[in-house]
Amino acid sequence: MRQSCPVPDTGSADAHPHAATLRRLEKSSGRLAANAIARMDETLPWYRAMPPENRSWIGLVAQAGIAAFTEWFRHPETPQAISTDVFGTAPRELTRAITLRQTVEMVRTTIEVMESAIDEVAAPGDESALREALLVYAREIAFATAQVYAQAAEARGAWDARLESLVVNAVLSGEADEGALSRAAALGWNSPEHVIVVLGTAPDGDSELTVEAIRRAARHAKLQVLTGVLGDRLVVIAGGSNDPIRTAKGLIGPFAAGPVVAGPVVGDLLSATRSAQAAAASLRACNAWPDAPRPVLADDLLPERAMAGDATAREQLVEEIYRPLEEAGSALLETLSVYLEQASSLEGAARMLFVHPNTVRYRLRRVTDVTGWSPSDVRSAFTLRIALILGRLAHAETKP
Repeated sequence: MRQSCPVPDTGSADAHPHAATLRRLEKSSGRLAANAIARMDETLPWYRAMPPENRSWIGLVAQAGIAAFTEWFRHPETPQAISTDVFGTAPRELTRAITLRQTVEMVRTTIEVMESAIDEVAAPGDESALREALLVYAREIAFATAQVYAQAAEARGAWDARLESLVVNAVLSGEADEGALSRAAALGWNSPEHVIVVLGTAPDGDSELTVEAIRRAARHAKLQVLTGVLGDRLVVIAGGSNDPIRTAKGLIGPFAAGPVVAGPVVGDLLSATRSAQAAAASLRACNAWPDAPRPVLADDLLPERAMAGDATAREQLVEEIYRPLEEAGSALLETLSVYLEQASSLEGAARMLFVHPNTVRYRLRRVTDVTGWSPSDVRSAFTLRIALILGRLAHAETKP
């Protein structure tokens, strides 16, 4: 229950038990506000550094606080909407310009000025009553301050969540534009050089808790993130690392069981659509590779993506594997093809090509140098085989 001055409310100032103190308080309110502003200017460096407009609003808040105390002292039993009376005089933007710590310092300074003037303002014999009233009022102001900033934080948090969801959805749907960049900047995204999209299944439960868990993991990994839960997918746009697997491992904790895919590294947020689409296609194709590592690179799923109808993956396999081998000379293509057909046997391939096994071994090393995929590795051999098939099909389509 709200404490009050130990006196009943009697209506007019003359009938008030502390009428003389109330009149002196009313007359002193302007001077007390001016003294509070002067004390702030003297003791609070952040106040002196503020633009005139904000200092003016703070002055109004201090005046409103003293006026509200006067009214509260007049009617101590009447419930007072202190947050509205005091902070309602300033625009909502002031909570962005002034931190909670600064507001507490402002309130403390004003209360200290009022407390130091009690002996001067109170009528003889009323000092204790006025001091008790000020203590109770200071407590109410503290609660009101916390409420104002809590409400502002909740409103800001809800708005930021909507902005972040818009950015994540734009990247995932391929509709990222300058508007998405502006929204991301408003959320604190400072355009890191390397961007990676990590995609997986969202856990059941409160999506806000999942998003907050991703942010904690990102802070620990020293990454910038934009994240959101879209349907059953947890999407993370991570900036600040050029290592997709390391990035995904640092963020994997909040994901539900199942595959987690890291898209390729791109240069900026607008290009993140390419990383997101590769990750999304890979997530769909993961069923074809049950033993895939967790997390897995989108490029490691190129064969499955190509067979699932992903045109980008088909083109990538042709352009990054078949074309370079074709340009390097027919011997590499022929040797790789025969080696794969001979169940990866050096001797078998050498017999079919009428060359020494060391020649086959040398050409296969050249294949690795040209493509980045090793024919001796089972998984790489599978990728190379799919690339050869797609390359031949593409070559046949270009023939007149």
